[in-house]
Amino acid sequence: MRQGIHPAYGPVVFRDRAANHAFLTRSTMTSEKTIEWEDGHTYPVVDVEISNVSHPFYTGTARVLDTAGRVERFERRYGKQG
Repeated sequence: MRQGIHPAYGPVVFRDRAANHAFLTRSTMTSEKTIEWEDGHTYPVVDVEISNVSHPFYTGTARVLDTAGRVERFERRYGKQG
């Protein structure tokens, strides 16, 4: 890799405010805010709106649309033409 053209890559804490969950990982993102982590070190913290802890797909609260029921309801209401 060429020197001086890549952003700094280091430890960052991502915090999901909706679920009150945080995790430490490495990233090129930076922040002015910092947080003291469980290991006693201070890391920059990035607040995110959604993560795997609060996302409906991962939590199992995702709703599936019943398209078959909608088609049947439409056919009952307006009659099947054929």
